Amino acid sequence: MKILFIGDIVASPGREAIKGLLPELQKEYGLDFIVANAENAAGGSGITPAVARELFESGVNVLTSGDHIWKKREIFEVIDKDERILRPLNFPPGAPGRGACLFKARNGSNIGVVNLQGRVFMEALECPFRAGRQAVEELSKDAKIIIVDIHAEATSEKVAMGWYLDGKASAVLGTHTHVQTADDKILPGGCAYITDVGMTGPQDSVIGRRVEDVLERFITAVPIRFEIAKDNIQLQGAVLDIDDNTGKAKSILRIQRKLVNL
Repeated sequence: MKILFIGDIVASPGREAIKGLLPELQKEYGLDFIVANAENAAGGSGITPAVARELFESGVNVLTSGDHIWKKREIFEVIDKDERILRPLNFPPGAPGRGACLFKARNGSNIGVVNLQGRVFMEALECPFRAGRQAVEELSKDAKIIIVDIHAEATSEKVAMGWYLDGKASAVLGTHTHVQTADDKILPGGCAYITDVGMTGPQDSVIGRRVEDVLERFITAVPIRFEIAKDNIQLQGAVLDIDDNTGKAKSILRIQRKLVNL
């Protein structure tokens, strides 16, 4: 099975990259399933029902998220109803929505997707390791292929999650820091891993925001509104090739595809 995991989509530039580049990626790789982290897809922070619908119409099958999932209040209207929008599984009991679910890929195979959030340098949630392992074991009753989005700040926490779920999950893919790392690999137990799949949006920026705004904040320490940058828009992520019978990854390929305005 060929799966594309798309790195954090940032605002309208990121959504334009999805609309403009996803069709050619679909054709080039023969994709069976597409997952995208969309917690910054609406105005650079949060997601709305309209933005989610736009991304689904563009070809994305499942949207994962992270610490910004609640930034737009409109998401509360749909997150309990639409299983294709995931929030981190390890939010405490009573949080709306779900953090893991079973889906059907284009080739007919079942696929499980798990969304976790780290705790190092981030809000203290339930243990992502215990929650993640329990979810993977539950989903594995019905699916050989399980994809995990670990939305975390600390590299060490993401690396640890990869090793913890190796041999159990098909892939553990890091999001949140918006900077694609070069450590894509297959772990000994057959789990595809990368610390961060990158950012889908304006690359001539500071993780999606205008450079001059961020520099002013760093230099003066005065609060300032960060506007979304506009230049050098790319879709970043990873293409996974996973064995349908075993659920083990055969390959992981980092991608960086630039949107060219015609």
